[in-house]
Amino acid sequence: MCQTCPKSGTCAKKGRDNPHDQPGGKHKFASKDCTRNHRSGAPEKSQGPSVRFGSRGKNSAPSWSHSGRNRSSAYGRNTRKPLDYSKFIKKASRVSDVEEYVAKHKFSDFAVADKLKRNIRARGYETPTPIQDGAIPLVLDGRDVIGIADTGTGKTAVFLIPLINKVIKDPRQKALIIAPTRELATQIDTELRSFSHGMRIFSVQCIGGANIDRQIRGLSRNPQFVIGTPGRINDLIKRGKLRLGNVQNVVVDEVDRMLDMGFIVDVRELLSFLPQSRQSLFFSATVSGEISTLIRTFSNNPVTVAIKSTVTSDNIDQDIVRVRGSRNKIETLHDLLVQDDFRKVLIFGKTKRGVERLSKELHTRGFKTTSIHGDKSQSKREKALQLFKQNHLNILVATDVAARGLDIDTVTHVINYDPPESYGDYIHRIGRTGRANKQGVALTFVD
Repeated sequence: MCQTCPKSGTCAKKGRDNPHDQPGGKHKFASKDCTRNHRSGAPEKSQGPSVRFGSRGKNSAPSWSHSGRNRSSAYGRNTRKPLDYSKFIKKASRVSDVEEYVAKHKFSDFAVADKLKRNIRARGYETPTPIQDGAIPLVLDGRDVIGIADTGTGKTAVFLIPLINKVIKDPRQKALIIAPTRELATQIDTELRSFSHGMRIFSVQCIGGANIDRQIRGLSRNPQFVIGTPGRINDLIKRGKLRLGNVQNVVVDEVDRMLDMGFIVDVRELLSFLPQSRQSLFFSATVSGEISTLIRTFSNNPVTVAIKSTVTSDNIDQDIVRVRGSRNKIETLHDLLVQDDFRKVLIFGKTKRGVERLSKELHTRGFKTTSIHGDKSQSKREKALQLFKQNHLNILVATDVAARGLDIDTVTHVINYDPPESYGDYIHRIGRTGRANKQGVALTFVD
């Protein structure tokens, strides 16, 4: 186990890689008299312009940034309302019970450049999802759009495809994309690079936990896209390295998560730096009064495209697992994970220390596991996600930092080892499974 400082609670061996963060060989389970080798985790068969973002000039203000912690969280304050565990029980619908959406368009119908269409086809995109079908034509027409749809419905393509097409037609176009988490920003950047392959379209990720000097160098190269989190973007603005006065397009993704994490004030400040003449796109699963006020303030006659929410995905089988005591809890988890159908499992815990402790305990028992949480560097978080995505490891233990922005369509099970803080957090957690029309399972441990 990791030695910790009794005062700070931080790791006394900081900087050393955890052995279970590496793809390892075969292990044997150390308890429950299980002697079979662990599964290998093999994948299943399945389906120069003068305008610039950055400046080489002298810093205009001292640097500052936000920690990215959830300032609206009720952790440790005993203010949480009791959760209704009956909401965590729901059988998945049979495929025949779910009405199939009939799209009005195909991706080949959209008025975008041929080279962009080729990249879209190469990604295997043929028929748009409901939010793509309804919103992409409006964004292509230059309208401000509010997209309301559940997580995992393809919102990223709604704004990337039209914005890339804008840049193809006019390389002086600039876009700022704001995301609540590093993982989501990284995912958006990956999607952008895939859609714009071979087009000499450049982007810079501006996220906390990563080398800021490298980001400053990237901004100085005049990228068309800046993708980042509110704290780091504000930091770069205060340093005089990022200027938004020439940005013609802005996307605020997962606006409800921005509110949950206490970033709305930061987002307001960022949007105030932008010129009045711009295209503004907002995406969220829900729209509260505060979010609605933000959108009205920073958009021009927006069109709302709302896709009917199923509250929780129809193809996720949800249930609770009753446990008593910490020893019974870990043994119950062990008994679940050794079952053959638990092929790729995302486990959520409440605290960073608890998540790290659980990951190490599972590793000791022979499971191929790793963890992601706020105390890990960005490089280690990215490495952990890649190992999980590429099936070198089949168990990922995470805090709610992973509840948004993870697009891994082969997760078979989500396990809430610690209950979520709210039903909204529950929805975001379990949305990591049952993606791309696959069936998933969500289990919540309750006392």
